[in-house]
Amino acid sequence: MSSRPIRITTTEHTISLKVPTTMSEDRHGGRSSPFLCLLRVPLLLLLLYGFVCSLDVLSSAFQLAGGKVAGDIFKDNAILSNPVAGLMVGILVTVLVQSSSTSTSIVVSLVSSGLLEVKSAVPIIMGSNIGTSVTNTIVALMQAGERNEFKRAFAGATIHDCFNWLSVLVLLPLEVASGLISFLARVTVSGFQLHSGEEAPELLKTLTEPFTKLIIQLDKSVITGIVLGDESMRNHSLVKVWCKSSVFLSSVNVTAAAAHNCSAALHCGNDSDLTWTTQNITSQINTEKCRHLFVDSGLSDLAVGLVLLAGSLVVLCSCLLLLVKLLNSLLKGQVAKVIEGVINTDFPYPLGWLSGYLAMLMGAGMTFIIQSSSVFTSAMTPLIGIGVISLNRAYPLTLGSNIGTTTTALLAALASPKEKLPAACQIALCHFYFNIFGILLWYPVPMTRLPIRMASALGERTAKYRWFAVLYLLVCFLLMPCLVFGISLAGWQAMVAVGTPFSALIVFILLINLMQARNPTRLPKTLRSWDFLPQWMHSLKPLDKLITRTTALCCSPARINDPDVVVVTPPDAVNIKPESKKLAEQWYDNPGLSLPEEISSEPRVFRLRGLERCNSTPL
Repeated sequence: MSSRPIRITTTEHTISLKVPTTMSEDRHGGRSSPFLCLLRVPLLLLLLYGFVCSLDVLSSAFQLAGGKVAGDIFKDNAILSNPVAGLMVGILVTVLVQSSSTSTSIVVSLVSSGLLEVKSAVPIIMGSNIGTSVTNTIVALMQAGERNEFKRAFAGATIHDCFNWLSVLVLLPLEVASGLISFLARVTVSGFQLHSGEEAPELLKTLTEPFTKLIIQLDKSVITGIVLGDESMRNHSLVKVWCKSSVFLSSVNVTAAAAHNCSAALHCGNDSDLTWTTQNITSQINTEKCRHLFVDSGLSDLAVGLVLLAGSLVVLCSCLLLLVKLLNSLLKGQVAKVIEGVINTDFPYPLGWLSGYLAMLMGAGMTFIIQSSSVFTSAMTPLIGIGVISLNRAYPLTLGSNIGTTTTALLAALASPKEKLPAACQIALCHFYFNIFGILLWYPVPMTRLPIRMASALGERTAKYRWFAVLYLLVCFLLMPCLVFGISLAGWQAMVAVGTPFSALIVFILLINLMQARNPTRLPKTLRSWDFLPQWMHSLKPLDKLITRTTALCCSPARINDPDVVVVTPPDAVNIKPESKKLAEQWYDNPGLSLPEEISSEPRVFRLRGLERCNSTPL
């Protein structure tokens, strides 16, 4: 006997349940043969490969569309000395180029050339750490079709954002006041005798580059040249045309300035009234063109970037949707129980606290192998969405991924040229210490794991208003950094004048919300709720109505004729055992598991009749 999916709407949630089917349903297509199950494994790997390749091409598209703009943002070194401006620059540049390694390499070039101090570079690295988390948040948007999957996926993606923002709020003022992170990085580098070496091989790029190089190849030195003030680079295209070149050494005769400069050692001589000398001139000649789709396209960088952006997003969405469907079919029943036991289960008491740190090591190890935290967290997002990985377990995995990406950055720094080696290592170590201090702040004590609660709240809000996810992306990664960056340009007086009352207002609202939730009787009657304010100031409903009316033109009511759509009374209203309720809560986080028979039976199931409006909870 197999199971078939049935959609259930409770008073709060829309969930998916698998109920037993008859053998006749199995014979007519409900059961998959072992051979078909084996075929799904290579299909899963193929979809994962396409997903990773599309992320790589997406990064290239962003660099083509915004790389030179990012270079111009980095160009004004006087602005970067402002820590708040540096933080916002790090966010904006990383979002524009969709690559923290690119923004970090630019910072290394600025530090090694003496245009920027390491202490001024630390806020940029912090901003880069925030900007790189936008990738998995974009990936979470692809699961917006099913409300509860979207809720879990968005919470799992934004837990990285919440950790980074909270860490910056504490560590940036500490760094500005004491220079702790840059000092530790400098002491660590000075304590070792560093020598340039070969860069560590990147396993993931070894697998994906043969394909992605056929689509596009970039000359990233153009962005670095613009940052360092080479105006000739502004007219160069980021699209790489020549992949191989040869260096030729030629000797030419040059007229000397005066006769007394001539000697046999300098290979010079006199010819009538002229004195000449022989000089060796090195010239570079391009010998072989690159082989990719846009090598001779004649299109501008922006046009190529937009084409690649559209194509990579289509492939990314397609691969992700198929991955979710395939994982849903593979990870169920006994398989889900095994995975849940391996990933989500804690060690028995009193060693339960070790489970999270083991998950950190796992996340760091996986990121070190594939050498990309964005790929690891983005691949983990759909697994969180379908419930295979719980939010509590995703948090240490994400923190471990942060550590893993700093180790790969350190290995890349050790492969830098001799003149850039100290600066590159200091930048990599600043990144490492930032994540270590962040983990010490927001993980060891369970009460301080605020990112989990913040991400859960964001997931709840997104489940209620799906458009909130797009608003969140625009505000946190574009509008707010641009606004704060603009204010920081006016000087610290403007930052204090605007930031102080705004910060005080935020603290006041948080305190009142906390009092309203825990002890409202201590507050004046007016402040026991926010109802005395206009609705748009304390609720998203007015904005939701506006967006609903706007989108109603492309959405019409549809009558529900699906026999599988049912309404179930909440579990609290049914006489079930406490242990069954606990299992039901675990099932909600990990829907691949089986529900207890006591709950999965149908004592209070009713058919749902009527119309479903466009803005109602999808069934």
